[in-house]
Amino acid sequence: MLSSYHIAVLPGDGIGKEVMQSAADVLAAVAARTGATCQLDYQPAGAQHYLDSGVALPEPTLRTCERADAILFGAMGLPHVRGADGTEIIPQLDLRFHFDLYAGVRPIRVFPGLPTPLAHPLARSIDLVLVRESTEGLFYARGRGDVRSSDGVVSEVYDTMKISRVGTARVCEFAFALAQRRAQQKGRVARVTNVDKANVFASMAFWRAIFEETAARHPQVTTDNAYVDAMALNLVLKPWTFDVLVTENMFGDILSDLIAALAGGMGMAPSADIGDRHGLFQPAHGTAPDIAGQGKANPTAMLLSAAMMLDWLAVRASDPHLAEAAQLIERAVETVFAHGTVRPMEFGGPHGTPEITQAVIAALQVVP
Repeated sequence: MLSSYHIAVLPGDGIGKEVMQSAADVLAAVAARTGATCQLDYQPAGAQHYLDSGVALPEPTLRTCERADAILFGAMGLPHVRGADGTEIIPQLDLRFHFDLYAGVRPIRVFPGLPTPLAHPLARSIDLVLVRESTEGLFYARGRGDVRSSDGVVSEVYDTMKISRVGTARVCEFAFALAQRRAQQKGRVARVTNVDKANVFASMAFWRAIFEETAARHPQVTTDNAYVDAMALNLVLKPWTFDVLVTENMFGDILSDLIAALAGGMGMAPSADIGDRHGLFQPAHGTAPDIAGQGKANPTAMLLSAAMMLDWLAVRASDPHLAEAAQLIERAVETVFAHGTVRPMEFGGPHGTPEITQAVIAALQVVP
């Protein structure tokens, strides 16, 4: 008998609600074919909810997320909605820390049929994953900033980076396991590249030492190290040479946007935040309030994030129907763009949320 999975759904703000509806429609379509059923449990949260209620992440929403098999997240935050310290209201960070979602997984690949900003022929083969430590690093300073004043005027602010042995070791182990899984799937040698700034900061030298300790436990995986500034250069010059990257929180935040550009933009960038017991899946893009409600948003990142969720659940639940559903969504997206009849607006095409969603649903009926 097939199982049904309880998914906490947080559509959020702006285009988050629109792309979440796309994901719901596609999940229903793939369930009809595979029997992999998700019960979507919609919950309020976000910047607009904060404006309306004074609470960005309600307690009932958090409790629902705790009980759920997975969390599916749209996008949250509005530029004009900020807390007393001047920072944006962004509950996704609260969820990462609450559930200890230490591995931020940001896969990027170029889809046949869509252009890439890079002219080099090998750019068509870009297929890499950035693994970002998501509970420490510079983001650990959120809400802990040391604000110092002189004569009633703020004179200095200190944000402290945290790098721990436990936090670094576990995200490195995650990256190595992911590289080995990708190597088996793709028939190639597993490779992990460490990204740090060990030539300047003691915390980063410590990070690199722990990475090297982890590498020694995985001799079958090829490894190398890169400084983050050099990596930013090489991700433009030769991104097709990389497989799995692992890095600190802030470096990962910045580089994940850079690699999204290699595939054409944030609308093509899915992501997952994974812990030992919980998983949250969301498009890497923001709420895009300038186009919200206009049907212009590219839902691809949301759809691929939903596929990542199914794949993660398939491993946890040993459910081949979920794995099949994840693969079908990915193949449907590939088919839609490869045929060239659908092109998102950020690629110069005329198609937005409803057209792309319906094309993927139609492809789901026929892809092998």
